[in-house]
Amino acid sequence: MENTAPQTSLSKGLILLMAVATGMVVASNYYAQPLLDSIANYFHISATLAGFIVTTAQLSYALGLMLLVPLGDIFERRSLIVIMTLISASGLLITAMAPNIWLMLIGTALSGMFSVVAQILVPFAATLAAPHQRGKAVGTIMSGLLLGILLARTASGLMASFTNWQGIFWLASVFLAILALTLWRCLPTYKSQTNLNYFQLLGSIFKLFATTPVLRTRSLIGALIFAHFGLLWTSMAFLLASDPFNYSDAVIGLFGLVGAAGALMAGKAGVWVDKGKGKKTTTSGLILLFICWGLIVIAPYYQWIGLISFIIGVVLLDLAVQGVHVTNQSTIYRILPDARNRLTAAYMTSYFIGGALGSLLSGYAYHQYGWIGVSSAGAIIGLLGLLVWLFGYKNDPVIQSES
Repeated sequence: MENTAPQTSLSKGLILLMAVATGMVVASNYYAQPLLDSIANYFHISATLAGFIVTTAQLSYALGLMLLVPLGDIFERRSLIVIMTLISASGLLITAMAPNIWLMLIGTALSGMFSVVAQILVPFAATLAAPHQRGKAVGTIMSGLLLGILLARTASGLMASFTNWQGIFWLASVFLAILALTLWRCLPTYKSQTNLNYFQLLGSIFKLFATTPVLRTRSLIGALIFAHFGLLWTSMAFLLASDPFNYSDAVIGLFGLVGAAGALMAGKAGVWVDKGKGKKTTTSGLILLFICWGLIVIAPYYQWIGLISFIIGVVLLDLAVQGVHVTNQSTIYRILPDARNRLTAAYMTSYFIGGALGSLLSGYAYHQYGWIGVSSAGAIIGLLGLLVWLFGYKNDPVIQSES
């Protein structure tokens, strides 16, 4: 059974703070990506070893999803959120001070693993929110998370141009420490009641998969939609750096800003779930994901027409991915309220695995078959998503409008 927190405690200001917090924390996993060349030169290491920084952040985040997020169902959440934020800040500080690549990897692992505090904040907001504002609250906070991912690369690149590659890590560690103090002052105290110990909680995640059809369906859809994301963004740099585009790294980086459209979609999708339109949002999003690859595939052809078609396709793909993603989360948070953190751990782990597999598939498809191979793989994944939804549609809960 879950303690009942005063739902009036989730004001618009608090929702905004939680959105900013999720964005700032998750951004720590993306600062290094545009700086890898500078980091490799600084430590006199190969590009392959420098690339392992990104791999370390991803693996650490996946580990944190499984091992740390369930702690939200055991411990008082405000204290847990603040402590995890401070540990993530310490990881950034270690990275900024690292005299060698190995200490930097330790700092990266620490900040990456504890940045999953963002996935404790999201279900916390769902718990605090009144039923009629739950989807909107989740969507708004997810918007902050998405903007954090998108703007992290831009911020680190700009900061490096004024100082050095360590500058963004120094600054981010200070900001996270300030954020932790702010969260301590502003978040309400809250603790779930559970009779399970930590290891039983971990085991119960797998039991939730086995006994909750809606979680299985939504998790599989989540894996497939994030596979679209990994598929597109992994090969995009290769496409735009080659003929007929031949864009520089700086210009290619600007294409990431079109993802801001997805952040706008996140809030809307949550509102639609509140109005009982979650199934329609999911159906529309999955159809759109299938169709948008028809626009994306012609990118290298027809000169400006191909480029415009590509940009439209990327915007539509991002809108659909984030819309379905927020709908997935808003839907599963309405079942088993006392297990929201475990539901988050299960869903986000599936989501992460889908993205990782999409990235692997992208590299292989582009190397073997070029951009047509990548786009064909995207269309096939889109079709798989529609088939999963066709068979899993009946498992979704009926949500009445709560407006």
